[in-house]
Amino acid sequence: MTTYHTEDLDGDAHRAEPELEAELHSGCLAEASRWLRGLLGPEERVTAAVRRVLDVGSGPGVASCELARAFPQADVIAVDRSHSLLARAGVRAAECGLAGRLTTLRAERPEEFGRLGPAEVIWTGNVCRHLGDQQAALGSLASALRPGGLLAVCERGLPLRFLPRDIGMGRPGLQARLDAALEERFAARRAGLSGTTSVVEDWPLLLAASGLVPTGSRTFLIDLPAPLGLAARRYLHTRLTRLLAEIGDRLTRADRLTVEQLVDEEADTGILWRSDAFYLTALTVHTARRCARA
Repeated sequence: MTTYHTEDLDGDAHRAEPELEAELHSGCLAEASRWLRGLLGPEERVTAAVRRVLDVGSGPGVASCELARAFPQADVIAVDRSHSLLARAGVRAAECGLAGRLTTLRAERPEEFGRLGPAEVIWTGNVCRHLGDQQAALGSLASALRPGGLLAVCERGLPLRFLPRDIGMGRPGLQARLDAALEERFAARRAGLSGTTSVVEDWPLLLAASGLVPTGSRTFLIDLPAPLGLAARRYLHTRLTRLLAEIGDRLTRADRLTVEQLVDEEADTGILWRSDAFYLTALTVHTARRCARA
């Protein structure tokens, strides 16, 4: 069993769940940013050509900072609807020595995306799924691209896995049932969004329908084996606590009790202490470019 001090466990208390998650994915986001740079052509030409990058749905700015490193001559604009997450993005940029190159901008509606100003690269992570008309959102983002510019859409991938099928308490297969409950809740919430339009989530096809030329998709793996470090355990504890509040009513009583045991900070069966906890997921990025002028 891994041993932590109480003050260590409280150290990330000021960080919201999106920031804890994004930090776990930072290596993957750095790799994805370098891949985007390679799609645009030779490094010297890309460095000179890319002057403005938008990170739409930036959250705490982890991807924004990685994009700033990948495109060292570009100004990066972190765009989000949350004032608090944009503030965290500003703090992160300062901590990374990027304060002079990263600015923040608040926007939340698809019709606002086209007014963000032109950019050579636009990254958006897990934004379209929360908007009623995903095709319209992509069209708005595409309209902000300069000729030759690249749009990268990170959506879905593989669901997170962090525990074995049989964890020694409750009925085996808990994670599969949590996934099913989350999907039901997500479908219900999407149905209630303003202007919800059902589309086949074929992202290259949706990008092409936005007037762009698809340039490939790639999946990036995040694989943190057991025993997990503190940051991953703290994130999983925060995530499970939220899930208990949000989908607890969709679970059986037995599964609720199991999740309650997993979030117990003192129990050795809890996620903060288990030696069998791991972290495995994947992010898929779909890309497309706007044709350059003849």
